Amino acid sequence: MSSLTDQVDALFARWDRPDSPGCALGVIQNGEFVYRRGYGMANLEHDVPISSTTVFRVGSLSKQFTAASVALLAERGQLSLDDDVRRYLPELPTYGRPITVRHLIHHTSGVRDYLELMSLAGMGDDDFYTDAQVIEMIARQQGLNFAPGDEYLYSNSGYYLLGLIVKRVSGQSLRQFADENIFQPLGMANTHFHDDHTEIVRHRAAGYAPRDDGRYRIYMTALDMVGDGGLFTAVDDLLLWDRNLDDNRLGQGGPDLIQLMLTPGRLNSGQELAYAFGLVVGDHRGLKTVGHGGAFVGFRAEVIRFPEQRLSVICLANLSTFNPGRLARQVADVYLADHLAKGSVPTVGSVELPEQDLQDRAGVYRSAASGAILELSVQGGQLMADLFGRRFALAPVSATRFRALDASFDAEVEFEGEGPDGPRLVRLLLEDMPPDTLAEIEVASPGADQLAGYVGRYDSAELQVTYEFVLEGGHLTVRYRNAPQEPLKPLVDDMFHVGGQTFHFSRDGQDRVSGFTVSTGRVRNVRFLRRV
Repeated sequence: MSSLTDQVDALFARWDRPDSPGCALGVIQNGEFVYRRGYGMANLEHDVPISSTTVFRVGSLSKQFTAASVALLAERGQLSLDDDVRRYLPELPTYGRPITVRHLIHHTSGVRDYLELMSLAGMGDDDFYTDAQVIEMIARQQGLNFAPGDEYLYSNSGYYLLGLIVKRVSGQSLRQFADENIFQPLGMANTHFHDDHTEIVRHRAAGYAPRDDGRYRIYMTALDMVGDGGLFTAVDDLLLWDRNLDDNRLGQGGPDLIQLMLTPGRLNSGQELAYAFGLVVGDHRGLKTVGHGGAFVGFRAEVIRFPEQRLSVICLANLSTFNPGRLARQVADVYLADHLAKGSVPTVGSVELPEQDLQDRAGVYRSAASGAILELSVQGGQLMADLFGRRFALAPVSATRFRALDASFDAEVEFEGEGPDGPRLVRLLLEDMPPDTLAEIEVASPGADQLAGYVGRYDSAELQVTYEFVLEGGHLTVRYRNAPQEPLKPLVDDMFHVGGQTFHFSRDGQDRVSGFTVSTGRVRNVRFLRRV
């Protein structure tokens, strides 16, 4: 029987090469490393291998350190979690109901996600824009995704604003505050919030994305925003943070700070969430877990803790297609085999379905609650999904349940059948969203005359951008900087989607198209008006 480390190495074998990006892995038991190793290269240009000291951008893994900074300020009495955020951010509009610091922490504020707002305005991850532009964009929003506290919806704006609150309350940038109050006290010498993209960072990994020819391209960013992301760290440093979650040395010391950070949020309805202070409280195969992932440009990250077993797995990667969450859990399965819930666990490849069964499931599904659009088709004998602008294969793990295959995120689709008078339903499980139920829709087929009614130019005061809709080859296409290249696909009457964007057109009293709203996964109903 192979050793534990042999089993773990086998999981990462495909990246353990001198011509591939890869990841740094750390396995912690009782506060000490029991295994740490690098797979693949930190820098393909200079043949630098990955090690436990390699510094990675870790995306949303940053959020727990932003939340810890806020918690420390609350512990000192310098702010209250129930303060109206306009006390610190007076430039934000009033929306009829206060947004509190606590709402921002638990993603229940309803504030639209700035990264998706900037994308709708034509700015991509590899463009450059400033903090001032982000603040102006958030402040221009005339509406929220929902009333504060009514729903949970992950929003990078919330944690970006928390970083700004730390600065305005403490008088220090988030980088300075976290360094002085978290990283230096714990000895995390290779960790910082990277708020200057021109800064040289020793032992930094480059980020990569695959190219169509089988090689890689550099995939980095020049953005300086921190709070929602922007943390640079290494496996060795995260050991020190992991220890602190067991035995707090920060602030006043003692368990109260950690207990606060592990306290999940609640909706106005009283429903408890899984999301706490930049940490998700969940379970894996019958075992309690605490963790968070991160994904931005060419980097992916995951830290998952099993507090009752005193085991943690750290996985930091520099490849955009890497799925560290799935791999971290597979590593945990190796070390915790004797603790896991017994019974068969469905795996990809364990079930084969006839192609006709796959064809029968093809269609377009829409969520009435979130507006999510899931398009299923069959290609090359596989069920393919288009969701929020991402396309990925689905493999069956049962006759009704499918799991994302070789994707950088975890997703499951389960077919729930249909009622006698209702449409077919699917249940969608996506890693950073609550479960969602989608119903199959009958797709409209507008003719050329109908499509011509949407042609024109439309302006958004919230985004300060103009969209132009044109007819090309009998299809409706939207034009703006960095717009999706594919034509819009009809949904139901006056509704279209493309590239993760859903357009819902409105009409005036003469039945003429007068405007539309656009929504994405983390932005709802941004208004555009037709030019007269």
